[in-house]
Amino acid sequence: MVNTYGATTSSLAQAGDEEDSNEHTAFLGDDRDVVTAVKDDKPDGHASMISSISNLANTIIGSGMLTFPLALASAGILPGMLTCVLSGSIAAFGLYLLSLCAAKTPHRRSSFFAVAQMTFPKAAVFFDAAIATKCFGVSISYLIIIKGLTPNVVSSLYHDLSDAEPPAWMLNGRNWLSIFMIILIPLAFLRRLNSLRHTSYVALFSVVYLLIIVIKCYFWPLDDMPPAGKIRLVHFTSNFVSTFPVQVFAFTCAQNLFPIYNEVKSNTQPRMNIIIGSAIGSATLTYEVIAVFGYLTFGTNVGANIIAMYPPNSLFVAIGQVAIVILVLFSYPLQVHPCRNCLDKVFHAGESVKQADNEETEVEVDDHSIGDMSHTKHTILTLAIIASTFTIAYIVDDLKIVLSFVGSTGSTTISFILPGLLYWKLSRGDPGSKILNRAALVLAAYGVCIFVFCLGFNIYQLVYPPASGNSAH
Repeated sequence: MVNTYGATTSSLAQAGDEEDSNEHTAFLGDDRDVVTAVKDDKPDGHASMISSISNLANTIIGSGMLTFPLALASAGILPGMLTCVLSGSIAAFGLYLLSLCAAKTPHRRSSFFAVAQMTFPKAAVFFDAAIATKCFGVSISYLIIIKGLTPNVVSSLYHDLSDAEPPAWMLNGRNWLSIFMIILIPLAFLRRLNSLRHTSYVALFSVVYLLIIVIKCYFWPLDDMPPAGKIRLVHFTSNFVSTFPVQVFAFTCAQNLFPIYNEVKSNTQPRMNIIIGSAIGSATLTYEVIAVFGYLTFGTNVGANIIAMYPPNSLFVAIGQVAIVILVLFSYPLQVHPCRNCLDKVFHAGESVKQADNEETEVEVDDHSIGDMSHTKHTILTLAIIASTFTIAYIVDDLKIVLSFVGSTGSTTISFILPGLLYWKLSRGDPGSKILNRAALVLAAYGVCIFVFCLGFNIYQLVYPPASGNSAH
């Protein structure tokens, strides 16, 4: 996955310095720079390709990747790998359609709301409400994961590094949740997605460490590992019904496609294709490596969390648990950002998207679709999201049923249904886009099928709760 980004540590630092320099120039440049910007056709963005790919990849890759070995065990190696590639390809097509839609919006002011204003204006507010609800629910789930996982990580580290027992306060997940909010609050207040690039780099390095654990433990097994089950190339089980949606939704990142389009330097279609392909490709490679090596290690005895299958008394594995916490921790701001932007549109549904026809106005609003949000509004919305997600996660220990409804329906809507419908409506009168127009309609239909399937499956699980036990036999 690191090779996908094609950058060394020095090049990352250089790219970050260039971005910081550009940000400085944008606000503190001399009069000559301002005049030049006014004369140019359109102002450019500040985000580099590497930061854009990293933020999109970090939005995609989450703790759900740890369940991929179980998904492979429920169908066999060949079907499991094929469904992963298929899911990634369909998600990439949806992002491609959204990037084409973004090109038709006012310069660097793209969003689901802006595109919906040109296609389904009366439904625009409902689209944003659905996206905000989905991002809000995912944000809560991240905080609940952090609250539940951190005490176990602390306990493992204590037992690995010393014979003493950890203090009682360190085994309380609510205490850790409160501590981590000190880190998350400043990150959640950042206006531009590009400002989160450094946390995305750290999160992706955590993913690399998890890959090292899975690969190393296959070739050089640790002591006290569970025995391996059978390995099958093709073997569908009843668990496939529940694990298939995991693969479908593992590539959800459409909520951050428009901010990336607005912020990246020279957001031409070829460059956007590279960003989308690199992010989806790296995520697919990550999922495949974890799925294949995890399944080959434990076979049909594999559990829902591959890291939990390894002995917790190993410091090597304990650090991997820390990596999971870091990954989930830095994914939280990437959900707050689109949630805030969508809520802004929901609360101002009567205002249409302003067309930035005046070049001088565009120079003043070098915000990339965030300038319309005042400082006060930005502060209030961010505080509301942080306070509500923290309060719910602090009080509630399990929202699995509610979040499964919100996640499955919301992810289906923004990943498949909306990209297909929006592009279909925008390109209906274009004779050169007939094939792509029909393909977009097929994507929307696919999304509706997944929507109905997941909704029905969630209702079934609510009525008939699954029996305990995670292994796939």
